[in-house]
Amino acid sequence: MRVYEKVRAYIDEQGLKQKTVAEKAGISNVTFNAIMNGKRTLYADDLKAICIALQVSPELFIEVNSIS
Repeated sequence: MRVYEKVRAYIDEQGLKQKTVAEKAGISNVTFNAIMNGKRTLYADDLKAICIALQVSPELFIEVNSIS
């Protein structure tokens, strides 16, 4: 599952509206919808803003593998 799909699923599971999350993240609705539909790249800065809006860690959506 891609990162934007995980974010979208989380938003849906929490019963939030994408418009509300976009506003809190400071991202336009058009851009946010394009990201959530896989039509625009989800950049690190956007993910950070979305995570701040959702009050979650980016690690919730990104697999971090430890290096041994």
